[in-house]
Amino acid sequence: MTGDESAWLDAAPWGITPRVADRLRATAAEVAREWGVPLSQRIVGGRFSFVAFAGDDAVLKVVPIEDDEADHEADALALLGGDGAVRLLRHDRARRAMLIERARPGDDASGLSEHEAIRVAVSAARKLWRPALSGDPFRWIGDLVPRWLDNAGDHYLVRQAKEIYATMHPSDATLVHGDFHHHNLLRHGDGWVVIDPKPMVGEAEFDVATLLWNPIGHMPTREGVEQWIGAFADAGLDANLLRKWAIVRGTYQGLPLSRGLTTETSPQLRVVRALL
Repeated sequence: MTGDESAWLDAAPWGITPRVADRLRATAAEVAREWGVPLSQRIVGGRFSFVAFAGDDAVLKVVPIEDDEADHEADALALLGGDGAVRLLRHDRARRAMLIERARPGDDASGLSEHEAIRVAVSAARKLWRPALSGDPFRWIGDLVPRWLDNAGDHYLVRQAKEIYATMHPSDATLVHGDFHHHNLLRHGDGWVVIDPKPMVGEAEFDVATLLWNPIGHMPTREGVEQWIGAFADAGLDANLLRKWAIVRGTYQGLPLSRGLTTETSPQLRVVRALL
């Protein structure tokens, strides 16, 4: 791939480009042969990696090198040890390949009512958020957020988000998922587990924002945003910090605007505007 070629689609259905998908498919086939596991066709829902079933009880995933936020996905799954997350079965760090427990029945939380989705997310978060150390091996959110805000461009919402972030002093003591939302919460047996962490260390409040503008196709409302924030505040989080992180993260994830979106139709910016 040349320097001016992106690994990512710039419009729906989003995810990796066909060129990157072919590259990762070849790696997955090579790893599957070496590990002696069958490999099915790519799962459509795994848009940002190559993901395929490997027999009845496992999934083989290969993460693109371009997705540096997922560098420590396997480390997070190993730390969680199957408690609240799918279990890591095998890992090839050099080829960014993982054999992961398959969640069954595997439907995600996007089909739940909002009330039930909140209940499931709060319960899952309590297992997910646990002590972890910066640099061992996870990166600290405080080293990353300023760069992400700078990359969001010159927009009045970015300027406001930077002013808010300047008042914050992020912790560095808790493992956070980094992409915690309905589609990364799967039903497994009688419970729910998380998948696809983009792990860092920080504070629990950081992780809630992505739930506010999901599931895909959802148009957030002020009432809904406050309902989610209230539920996590009732679970012991700081409501003011939840709002600040939703503004900061919503700004840098919503800007610059993707093709076809406006500040009124971007789910992330709808959350930001509801809170400002």
